[in-house]
Amino acid sequence: MNPKLKVLIVGCGHMGKSHAMAYSSMESVVICGLVSKGQSKQLLKQELKQNISLFDDFDQALQRTQPDIVCISTYPDTHEEFAIKSLEAGAHVFLEKPVATDLESAKRVLDKAKQCHRKLIVGYILRHHPSWIQFIQHAKTLGKPLVMRMNLNQQSHGDSWETHKNLMKSMPPIVDCGVHYIDVMCQMTEARPIRVHAIGVNLSNEIDSSMPNYGQLQVIFEDGSVGWYEAGWGPMMSENAFFIKDVIGPKGSVSIVARKATEEGQSSNVNAHSKTESLRIHHSTLNAKNEFVQADDWIENENEPNHDSLCKLEQEHLLNAIKYNLDLTLHHQQALDSFKVVLAAFTSIQENRSVDLTV
Repeated sequence: MNPKLKVLIVGCGHMGKSHAMAYSSMESVVICGLVSKGQSKQLLKQELKQNISLFDDFDQALQRTQPDIVCISTYPDTHEEFAIKSLEAGAHVFLEKPVATDLESAKRVLDKAKQCHRKLIVGYILRHHPSWIQFIQHAKTLGKPLVMRMNLNQQSHGDSWETHKNLMKSMPPIVDCGVHYIDVMCQMTEARPIRVHAIGVNLSNEIDSSMPNYGQLQVIFEDGSVGWYEAGWGPMMSENAFFIKDVIGPKGSVSIVARKATEEGQSSNVNAHSKTESLRIHHSTLNAKNEFVQADDWIENENEPNHDSLCKLEQEHLLNAIKYNLDLTLHHQQALDSFKVVLAAFTSIQENRSVDLTV
């Protein structure tokens, strides 16, 4: 009988808790430690109802527990250090997105995983959602070029606003959230992004004046496809249209229609962010009278996974990568590609110019 893999949970906030709950339900792993600076580790230990060692210091936790896997859900400015130390200690790593705070740091992390022959999965949660996978597959049937419209504005308050303010010490929402949706666009087009232009503005006196808590980017792909993405965080954001997910092509369009998830007051609910509920597929073919030949198709996505279930799917993917020695080269490259686009968007805002991604 194979011994259970030991998992060290680093960061015990919302994402760390979800990943810890996922691991606690798996028979092949055991949580060997919880690491955080504040009280979140004590609260998580109580919820897990297990006798787990608690640590304030990451280095001490890594040395004492000697984990097989380190799950990192801390703020982005610690990702590079914690991931590299974990890999050098011989552990596999699950790392919440983004990989780091800049492209060179991200490259160092992914290169280190290769050098150490360890598996590293980046937390692109939508890649594991059955309905989002279906959304991408339908987008690929619409012809080229594609027009992709996506946003995620969050009217954050209370604890979520505190979390967002801490995140914005490192990067704006257009970067932190944008990697998910640029990654989706890259999967839909299967083409290289070549140019980005973005606008952004700071709407809060509670964060650094140079940090835009609202941003919008436009990206052009090598195949002629174009994408638009918008993200904003804060108590001033509108609930009116926080969730738009449309793709348009010559043959029609496909849209996520999540009526319940987009109800008033849901923008700060993380469980609403990945919901699809329904896919609406529109066909553009006209007859001689310029009337539509085919009515729109609706696909109802019942029993779709919630946020915690998606986190479990992510961790199962890591365990499979370890067990079957999966090649993660493409995963790492795509994580870098999407990160490069959103970082270029931030540069575009800061320097008021378009950024050529081919240079």
